[in-house]
Amino acid sequence: MDETFDLLTLALLPGLWPRAGRDLLARGPLQATLARPSDHADLLGPLAVAALCSGAARRAAEAETTHARRLGIDIVGRDENRYPEWLRETHTPPLVLWTSGTLLADEGAGSVAVVGARAASPLGLAFARRLAEDLAAAGLVVVSGLARGVDSAAHRGALDARGRTVAILGSGLDRLYPPENTALAAQIGRTGAVVSEFPLGTGPWKPNFPRRNRVIAGWARAVVVVEAGSRSGALSTARAALDEGRDVMAVPGHPSEPHAEGTNSLIQDGAALVREAADVLRELGLEPPRALQPAPQDAVLEVLARGVPCGVDEIQQRSGLALPLLLARLSELELGGAIERLPGALFVRARSGPGYTRQR
Repeated sequence: MDETFDLLTLALLPGLWPRAGRDLLARGPLQATLARPSDHADLLGPLAVAALCSGAARRAAEAETTHARRLGIDIVGRDENRYPEWLRETHTPPLVLWTSGTLLADEGAGSVAVVGARAASPLGLAFARRLAEDLAAAGLVVVSGLARGVDSAAHRGALDARGRTVAILGSGLDRLYPPENTALAAQIGRTGAVVSEFPLGTGPWKPNFPRRNRVIAGWARAVVVVEAGSRSGALSTARAALDEGRDVMAVPGHPSEPHAEGTNSLIQDGAALVREAADVLRELGLEPPRALQPAPQDAVLEVLARGVPCGVDEIQQRSGLALPLLLARLSELELGGAIERLPGALFVRARSGPGYTRQR
């Protein structure tokens, strides 16, 4: 499409930021703007003006189109029908998207982003995976960033439920990062989509990730943060979501855990508290499926009633609780002082907690 080619030409111009691209489009037809670049030097800058005047910009767009076609990658312009509607309505939508898989323009209202720490705890990873699995099983699209830790767990959880998941990258589609997620990205692309706003060959450079995070936030109806330190990149996704009027939710953690600082702060600032997928669904005005209805909340205390330390697997087996409910309940009881966490991811009834029975 000529419109997409013009947008690609604009997106590849050196030194042009998304906001400048947006402002250029507001000045009139893009084809006329590209034909008289000197009239828009205030937004384009000298390097971009020179690239347009010399024809280098058009040649770069032609080469990018050819390269993408050889790799089986689609380039989708902002004005195409398949471009995600919710993303198009954000403050600075990408001019074009490089995509592998299938885009569904109208899925924003049924999408939830699940993001969090790269160096997440085993409990956090298990929670993120099961949360995403339950959300996908309820019919929601799970959006994340393919990063190590929570992001990867979220994608895998959605795939466990045979649901749709979308991965937004901070690099070119031919420079997947982290590289160990190459197989995961291929699996996502078969039923969902792997997407980037960065040209082919772009490495995973640090400045790219705040831009990636704004796309994640704009793509989805809500953002759920699972484990995040005080300086976590997941918090920038939450801020971008707030800027776009999206819902922000967070999973609480124990105050002594560094990876809970960010999520607890979000909750303190008004983010909805998430203990299980049903909390997310209710926050979105959706009725949780029967399978996600909460079980009795005293099941964990019953397992730990005799004061014998137990691991998560044993507690789950004896309580019969689904893992997301169990992990949420453990956090609640620990925060409330009813149970204590011991080395080795063991839990025990607090000696000062209500109903404690000493082992005989």
